Amino acid sequence: MKNITELNNQLTTLYAALRDGTIDVKTAAEMNNTAGKIINVQRVQLEYASLRNEAPNIDFLGSGDGH
Repeated sequence: MKNITELNNQLTTLYAALRDGTIDVKTAAEMNNTAGKIINVQRVQLEYASLRNEAPNIDFLGSGDGH
């Protein structure tokens, strides 16, 4: 996954697989935990930039389409 849009798509797929029973609950929980850690890293970057009164350019938070 290269950006937040891809993460969102993967989490939606993960939810559907969990709901349908096509993924193990433990595996889904670990994937969800990892996704949460990725999101928290981005949050820390945003908070740090905010404290410095900066507008960060965080590639991960972009859509991946050049915008």
